[in-house]
Amino acid sequence: MDLELRHLRVVCAIEEAGSLTRAAAALRTTQPGLSAQLRRIEALLGGTLFDRGRAGVVATPFGELVLARARAVLPGVDGLLADTARAARRGADPDRVRVGSVGAPLLGHLILAIRAARPGAEVTARCQYAAGPLLDDLVAGRLEAAVLGDSPGQELSPPGDVELRPLVTEPVFALLPAAHPLAAREEVSLARLVEEVWAVPRPDSDRTREYWSTALALTNRRPRTPYEAEGRQLIEIVRSGLAVSLCQATFLEVPGVVVRPLAGDPLWYRHVLGWRRDGPLADRGEEIVRRVGAGYLDSCAASPVYARWREQHAYSAQLTGR
Repeated sequence: MDLELRHLRVVCAIEEAGSLTRAAAALRTTQPGLSAQLRRIEALLGGTLFDRGRAGVVATPFGELVLARARAVLPGVDGLLADTARAARRGADPDRVRVGSVGAPLLGHLILAIRAARPGAEVTARCQYAAGPLLDDLVAGRLEAAVLGDSPGQELSPPGDVELRPLVTEPVFALLPAAHPLAAREEVSLARLVEEVWAVPRPDSDRTREYWSTALALTNRRPRTPYEAEGRQLIEIVRSGLAVSLCQATFLEVPGVVVRPLAGDPLWYRHVLGWRRDGPLADRGEEIVRRVGAGYLDSCAASPVYARWREQHAYSAQLTGR
């Protein structure tokens, strides 16, 4: 792991808050997750940054050195980003649309919707595992639109220059090795699944792991989580039979893994579209939402397990604009 600006921001946030608990609240993460992240930063830098006590945290001499350098670096970087974002907006090509996406089945539908709404526009795309950085890029003008997502109790807050439109909320399903005994069942109990070895997202990637942990805590069991991964790496760990995990309901099964509903539907995921109010899509937002919503329904039909769940539960997705 290389040192990144976000690591310096975390260190400064902890020092300003005076405690890991208050800093975690300000950073919209959990105290255990922030503690783990701080340990990784300290290991990367090669020294202890804070002394921890009942009254909070106090910077060590080594930490003071890091904080001094961080305070010197961050304002200049923030100024640079603000200036370049303003310059990019002033000189932005109206026929170019930059799109970002979390891991969701909507990116292709969004690109097709933009092409239909803005014929001839050049559309570029890049993906992240977490919604937070993409939302930051929307605010800074580095993206014009994005596919985002959140969980109950962790809803994204719309910044002033960005329109956030929830598209649909869907259940979270279990992701299992194809040869796993639970794969033979129609649905899987979370209380039974928690007994297995798990692959989970890194605690500092986004708040998905925090949301999963909240639900798992209700089973009064703590899962073993030796594997931290996202995307393809997580799927490969599950495919190898090493662990189980969770996934979006629209996840398409690939050879070696199966998707099964969770009994009682204890976990949910919300798909959200975002775009800049001063961007090239501002006057086509409703049209794009309708087109992406129609594409989402196609994704539902392409996922046999989710399609069957929707039929059995008489579930009608509350799609915005439909």
